Amino acid sequence: MPPRSTRPADKFDDEDYPAYTMGRAAEMLGTTPAFLRALGEHRLITPLRSGGGHRRYSRYQLRIAARARELVDQGTPVEAACRIVVLEDQLEEAQRLNDRYRRATTDPNPPPPE
Repeated sequence: MPPRSTRPADKFDDEDYPAYTMGRAAEMLGTTPAFLRALGEHRLITPLRSGGGHRRYSRYQLRIAARARELVDQGTPVEAACRIVVLEDQLEEAQRLNDRYRRATTDPNPPPPE
């Protein structure tokens, strides 16, 4: 993996940069800080901590939290929603790997492994 740039502007494009406070993340998702804490308790997302110990969320984590919120809004318990999101992510990864392996067996010049 290439080293990440240390330029401040590059943080705007970094999906994993913990740019959002708990309050801002909850506001963006239309939920409460307690909901975000529940996702952490169920180990769906683990926010990074600022120097002062405050939770910070990345855009990637907010997308995961938004999917969990969709499920909860449909009546799924939080714990089950977290498990569903994890399984969806695992399925997506398995499908991506299967596609790569399938192409490797049919393509005489497969791409190098990641």
